[in-house]
Amino acid sequence: MQVVMITRYASCACGRVQCRAVGKPILSAVCYCDDCQEGARQIEVLPDATGFRDADGGTPYLTYRDDRFSCTTGEELLVDYRIRERTPTRRVVASCCNSAMFLKFGPGFWVSAYRARFEGDLPPLEMRTQTRFRRANTDLPHDVPNYGRFGMRLFAKLVTARVSMFLGR
Repeated sequence: MQVVMITRYASCACGRVQCRAVGKPILSAVCYCDDCQEGARQIEVLPDATGFRDADGGTPYLTYRDDRFSCTTGEELLVDYRIRERTPTRRVVASCCNSAMFLKFGPGFWVSAYRARFEGDLPPLEMRTQTRFRRANTDLPHDVPNYGRFGMRLFAKLVTARVSMFLGR
C-alpha cells in the first residue's frame, strides 16, 4: 500500500516568498503564550503587515518537522525577529510585505508555520495551549482540549515525531 503525502503551500501576502510543508503536521494548535502575543504585536506594527492571529489574540500554527518544511522561493527575503536579544525563538517574516511566515525554536527539530499563510483545506485544530495568557472577554470554546500551559499531549506528539524522524519515517 502506497502512502500519499499531502503537500501544503504557504506564501506571503505578495507571493514572493513561498514555503512547502510535506505530510501531516505534528500538530495543529493555537498558542496564547505571552511570547507569541508579544512577537505578534512586534510583527503586526511593521509597515503593511497582515494579521495572522485569531480574534481573541491566539496564534494558530501548523507544526512540521524540520525535514518536512522548506522555503522554496524567496528565502533571501526572510528576516528573523526575536522578542529578546538572546532568545532561542525567532519569528521569520517575509521582508517584501512583512508577512509573518513561521516560528523556529532554536534547539527544536520543528517549525511552527503560521496557519494564516496556508491556502486550501487545512487540518482541524487539535488543541489550544497556554490559555492562561489569553486576553479576551469571550468564553473559550471547548471544541478541542484547552491547556493552561503546554499540555503533555503536545510533548507526546513532539517525542513521537522525533522518533519517527530518527527511524526515517
